[in-house]
Amino acid sequence: MKALDYTMLVLVIIGAINWGLIGFFGFDLIRILFGDMTLLSRIIYAVVGICGLYALSYFGRIANEAD
Repeated sequence: MKALDYTMLVLVIIGAINWGLIGFFGFDLIRILFGDMTLLSRIIYAVVGICGLYALSYFGRIANEAD
């Protein structure tokens, strides 16, 4: 389970870096690397989004570890 957590966290960080690049510089790295809304870029966006939703479970696990 820990490997899955680290993989998901890395993908969330990649997504956050991409959003930071978009916000600060108007530069979408995924679009540059994989094309403007190609099937592959849409899959990447979807996977990063799913990882972000999965990362919400970290809050529950952190709270359980604190008890």
